[in-house]
Amino acid sequence: MSKKAMTVLLSAGLVFSSLPSAVLADPPPAGSPADQAFDNKVVKKISADRLFERVRDLSQSPREAGTQGEWQAVQYIKEQFESYGYQTELQPFTFQEWESGQPSISINDTPFTGGIHTFYGSINQNVEAPLYDAGLAGPEDVTDEADGKIALIERGGYSFYEKIQNAIDHGAVGVIMYNREGASGHTFGYTYDGQKIPAAAISREEGLKLAERIKEEPLTANLAIQGAGTVDKTSYNVIATMKAHKNKDTGQIVTIGAHHDSVADGPGANDDASGVSGVLELAEIMAKTPTDTELRFMTFGAEEKGLVGSYHYADSLSEPEAGRISAHFQMDMIGSRDSGDLIMFTPDGNKNLVTDLGAAAGARVAEVVEYGQLGRSDHVPFFERGIPSALFIHAPLEPWYHSPEDTLDKISREKLKETTEIVGAAVYQIARPDTPALENARVAPGPVHYEFDDRPL
Repeated sequence: MSKKAMTVLLSAGLVFSSLPSAVLADPPPAGSPADQAFDNKVVKKISADRLFERVRDLSQSPREAGTQGEWQAVQYIKEQFESYGYQTELQPFTFQEWESGQPSISINDTPFTGGIHTFYGSINQNVEAPLYDAGLAGPEDVTDEADGKIALIERGGYSFYEKIQNAIDHGAVGVIMYNREGASGHTFGYTYDGQKIPAAAISREEGLKLAERIKEEPLTANLAIQGAGTVDKTSYNVIATMKAHKNKDTGQIVTIGAHHDSVADGPGANDDASGVSGVLELAEIMAKTPTDTELRFMTFGAEEKGLVGSYHYADSLSEPEAGRISAHFQMDMIGSRDSGDLIMFTPDGNKNLVTDLGAAAGARVAEVVEYGQLGRSDHVPFFERGIPSALFIHAPLEPWYHSPEDTLDKISREKLKETTEIVGAAVYQIARPDTPALENARVAPGPVHYEFDDRPL
């Protein structure tokens, strides 16, 4: 480890336990007045009201990638960055979107009037057959009675792949799946390579009605999938850059991100207008705060389509440029009043520079934050480029995750503010001019002790 790296880690309260005792004797504690004074240059400027107002502005309507709603959000974010004085870039990219076509269902020759969504990857086909209740469609649930029938399946318990494959293996000719317990809506579902079967999704309420009717009378279903397939659409990343002070530039870069798209039928107040608001808040504050580090604030499109925007950005980095990025902080769903505690997730479940600094910042600002293992968000592409990365999110998630009920009235000003404070203090620990450049190296926590937490989302 270089002297520069050691100096900043000691300052942050982060040290290798294997360092000589003479070195370990005098590091300031993580909550020392000196560090807290530096934190206050960022933390004291963070406004819960501004954070809340941005969530309100962004969650007026859904922001599904490739739609006018997303484009309006992109323009809002760009205007915000530019109003703070940032050089701002829109990075367009193309992704493939699934079009549901014209799915239809009839039961005993009576048209189904509820909402229907074609599974991504479903084949276009019209089948008519008896309806078979396959329950959760686990290995024990599906029998040979499914042969030649359309399987009615409840979502949950097993992956889409496992459910569909179990139905196919027992001879089912179609699938109608209804939503899991506690979830609303009907826009979900995937089939996979080799699963050549028509499949559609309906709401939980409608599915439970069918499950009850099957107990009372034989039902014949007609499932017709027509016009389903992929089309090319355009989404955007928004990137705002603040160069380091020209006389103190260490050459390192720190990136702070969130995703601005939402699911198709949800306003996405928490997922992820909350994270975007946190990014914008830190950008506004850091614009007037000298640093020796280049800061890049970014919001990604098409996260809900498979992290498409963040992969596009990460893939666009040259090797030298990726090598200059010391850390990536990702904020996703940081404001729900009904979610659990804040946790830092890494894709491999190991501590890294971001979690070490986040834990130390938490100890100074609020409380120590634990870490866990999870992909599923935009920290993954950075991690795969060798960049220390972590996802800041509350777990477990609220009941209305990915639903039309993800609305402003469920947002906690306190959670928004606290998470933004912790990330802001951690970022400033790297970027402030009195600390030397950090190296891309694994570091272990010293005075700040934080544990692995295996809580699920």
